[in-house]
Amino acid sequence: MVTFEQIVTEIKARKYRPVYLFMGDEPYYIDELTNMLTETVLPEEERDFNQSILYGMETNVTAVITMARSYPMMSDHQLIVIKEAQNLSKIEELEVYVKNPLKSTILVLNYKGGSLDKRKKLYAEIDKNGAIFESKKIPEYKIPAFITSYILSKGLSIDQKSAQMLSDYLGNDLSKLTNEIAKLLIAIPSGQMRITADLIEENIGISKDFNNFELLNAIINKNIFKVNQIADYFEKNPKNNPMIMTMSVLFNFFSNLMICYWAKNKTEQGLATELGLRNPYQAKDYVIALKNYNAFKCMEIIGLLRIYDAKSKGVDNNSAPDGELLKELLYKITH
Repeated sequence: MVTFEQIVTEIKARKYRPVYLFMGDEPYYIDELTNMLTETVLPEEERDFNQSILYGMETNVTAVITMARSYPMMSDHQLIVIKEAQNLSKIEELEVYVKNPLKSTILVLNYKGGSLDKRKKLYAEIDKNGAIFESKKIPEYKIPAFITSYILSKGLSIDQKSAQMLSDYLGNDLSKLTNEIAKLLIAIPSGQMRITADLIEENIGISKDFNNFELLNAIINKNIFKVNQIADYFEKNPKNNPMIMTMSVLFNFFSNLMICYWAKNKTEQGLATELGLRNPYQAKDYVIALKNYNAFKCMEIIGLLRIYDAKSKGVDNNSAPDGELLKELLYKITH
């Protein structure tokens, strides 16, 4: 199995494997690698004769093998992409071809929504003669780092608050995230090199003052007035501020805070190392929270978050709306 970065490097260097298996629950990386191959392997004038895009539901293994064993027309390669390969009936029978693939054929299996059975001989043969990449969902707490890295790859930068705003609002759907970021890249004023909270508010509609980043900051600093302001805003704008996302942000923070109590070095540098944060500055909030919330209160808060998460899903709650539940929860957290 190889990494996303390894395959990207190889494709850019025009070093191709005869068989690729891109599989997993995160379609973004599967599509990115597939698109790189379709745009790189063949010049545009050769694609009509030597590039085939098939769908698992609409073809069969025999047809795929027959096509893969044919030679390209006036080109070094032919590219065959099987999209939705998870729907290809009797896919394991491709083992016959993968054992001895044609060097001039590049066969791509675009397998979404799960993984090929790793116990099958087909998996072992692809791993031996080709390349396998498993595309996994990124946990929500890692999405701000993905956003920062993605925007840096575009030659721009973004501050921590703005990255968190996008993460909280858009979740961990990478395709949706990158589409929204593309809108920001178009909208950014000429000469400006940073994605700002103001730009996000103007073009995506997320409030720069009333969001989960600002709510967490207010809780950390025990700014009860600000906490109540944001809670009121969330109650009036539930569609843009779902309680489940707020609960996730709070749970991630206080779970990490619990780890901080047992850290030997409670400086920003020490906590950043303990939590695996890239920059010591990111640990600043934990240093403040350690002063404002003791370990027993943190444990109580984690318990409250579990209780109110269940209530938001209807457990022991017949009528209270999310806005009311959130206000009740935030009062108990900050008092």
